[in-house]
Amino acid sequence: MPTQPQAAPRRGAKRSFGATMVAIAWSFIGLRRKSDFERDAAGAMDPLYVVVAGLIGTALLIGALMLAVRIALA
Repeated sequence: MPTQPQAAPRRGAKRSFGATMVAIAWSFIGLRRKSDFERDAAGAMDPLYVVVAGLIGTALLIGALMLAVRIALA
């Protein structure tokens, strides 16, 4: 049974900040569906949300690594 192609996002149809955080989180661990990537590449993400989400994700990753090192050295 053939699948129908998904509709392209309308111009101006941006992801919410929460959806952007989820997309960035999946990108940090390298698990993204091709359809989601294509949607994001078509302009579905607000660049300001991407920068803020990336900074938050980076801070959380560095914090987790520092915690892991402290636990390992304790």
